[in-house]
Amino acid sequence: MARLLDSINSPADVKKLPLDQLPVLAQEIRDELIAVLAKTGGHLGPNLGVVELTIALHRVFDTPTDSFVFDVSHQAYVHKLLTGRRDRFHTIRQAGGLNGFMLRTESEHDSYGAGHAGTALSAALGMATARDLRGGTESIVALCGDAAFTCGITYEALNNISDHTKRLVVILNDNEWSIDKNVGAIAKHLTNIVTNPRYENLHRSMEKFVQRFTGETGKNIALKVEGTVKGLISTGHRPSLIFEEMGLSYYGPIDGHNLDTLIHTLEFAKHHEGPVLLHVITQKSKGFEIGMSKQKKYHGVGPGTYDPEKNVETVASGPQTYSQVFANSLIKLADLNSKVVAITGAMPNGTALDLFQPKHPDRYFDVGIAEEHAVLFAAGMATKGYKPFCAIYSTFLQRAFDQIVHDVCLQNLNVVFCMDRGGLSGDDGPTHHGLFDISYLRCIPNLVHMCPTNEDELSDMMFTALHHDGPIAIRYPRGNGPGVPVKAKPALVPIGKAEVVKHGTQAVLLGLGALLPMAVEAAKELEGQGYSVAVINPRSVKPLDGDTISFFARSAEVVVTLEDHVLAGGFGSAVMEELSRRGVTVPVVCIGWPDVFVDHGKPDALREKHGISVQATVAKALPYLQKAKSKPANAVVA
Repeated sequence: MARLLDSINSPADVKKLPLDQLPVLAQEIRDELIAVLAKTGGHLGPNLGVVELTIALHRVFDTPTDSFVFDVSHQAYVHKLLTGRRDRFHTIRQAGGLNGFMLRTESEHDSYGAGHAGTALSAALGMATARDLRGGTESIVALCGDAAFTCGITYEALNNISDHTKRLVVILNDNEWSIDKNVGAIAKHLTNIVTNPRYENLHRSMEKFVQRFTGETGKNIALKVEGTVKGLISTGHRPSLIFEEMGLSYYGPIDGHNLDTLIHTLEFAKHHEGPVLLHVITQKSKGFEIGMSKQKKYHGVGPGTYDPEKNVETVASGPQTYSQVFANSLIKLADLNSKVVAITGAMPNGTALDLFQPKHPDRYFDVGIAEEHAVLFAAGMATKGYKPFCAIYSTFLQRAFDQIVHDVCLQNLNVVFCMDRGGLSGDDGPTHHGLFDISYLRCIPNLVHMCPTNEDELSDMMFTALHHDGPIAIRYPRGNGPGVPVKAKPALVPIGKAEVVKHGTQAVLLGLGALLPMAVEAAKELEGQGYSVAVINPRSVKPLDGDTISFFARSAEVVVTLEDHVLAGGFGSAVMEELSRRGVTVPVVCIGWPDVFVDHGKPDALREKHGISVQATVAKALPYLQKAKSKPANAVVA
């Protein structure tokens, strides 16, 4: 039997369907999400929750003339299915396939691409203001997850909306979750709105009233009455006050899975004079029983996490991830030292601090998606003698650059930045690769920057950070380590002192962090061709062990640096600067990421594509070694 979904090649096809067929389409979309993401992995829970909402948006509005800005755009899979990308949906997050986020270069229907939370209101306000300046009439819709309202930048935008535009539709998609349960006063405020019994009864009454009218006049009257009457609820204050004081007309809560109500309400919002906020309640992972019972796990899944046919989970096993090693090591440090605290920005699951929280609940702090605040919060705790370990993905720490410089490093405070996902983040793509942190951190005075090569070294570096006086950053990759056992008692790592893995005289290979094994393999290849090769584990980018590096470099024909980071301003640049400062003129070959935004895909395939491999390392080093080998023994070097 043909699916309705197979007839949807553009939003125009959604508009053609009879209203009573839209629930059928919604179920087919859920089936498609569950089936495809079992193979590719991806953000399952958020997209299952916005099926009806996305259908309703495309029923009412007209992209690409109208613009949708998703926050975060990992909840745009349904949008992709409805905008001409259904035939390619099975390629999502695969090399050469659809991106897991909105991408302007992928479709004219993707008006704005973003992979970090809190960006939608500012971007949408910019679009709306530009529209007003040129006299346009199209609609701008910002679809924001409730977790985005823990971002400071969201409130900066809210503060400006009523001053800069008279027409903007903001949809607050409230499912009480980001990746983990939402935290803070805003989350409590939204919960109070939803759970107030008098408000709920009023909402039901108004919903029935709306459904009695099909004409525009009736819908307007109904919603305006709701907007007036809701202020009479005796809760001590109007639940919508925070939004209406900022100049947005608030309507809701609205059932985010009732297509009739959604369509009627969006039609009203489309013609509303003045900025409007629709508070829509959705159920994350709706329609998928396993996901509804395990919200954290099914926010984003890897390939093979579950069997869609049998509707069961698969059992995963293997070595600890770097994130788990980090969390378990921090638990031990907190056991030893009562001043150790853990801070995360809405990523307890991603950073594995959900393992730490039950062990030391009074020293665990989730501040929501608020990286700037997280770093400032850590700085404040450090001034009072505590040792904050601030666990933030490398890509998200970029958002707190000024706080790192101005508040932590300038004051030389004892804050430890634990940067998960340092390096490629694989299928998540350019918004999530952690490829810039060496460049943006090594220029800051007072900051130490370390990179472990395995699980045990990560544990040792955390122990070292505990005893270090001043700010320190530790970057480690996503996923599993090489399987090196973590010893029971960690050891101090000498800061700024490299480890000589292997001695040699003709070539020096410096393998930073996770790329040390690549350096070791490349050395074996070169040795097999008759060359003497030294291999060094730098351990830290700052301070750099200039003594060890220059000692080996002075007698070598070539120095090769390997890093899972961009070459511009990265580790290789630091080595060249240090050798230049010491007057060592040996050629330096740098292996790392080029000056482009790296696409999504499997890390091994992406490295091969961009020349970050054993073969590429050998090929780039050989010409210098061969040239030296061919020189006459008595040749004079100019």
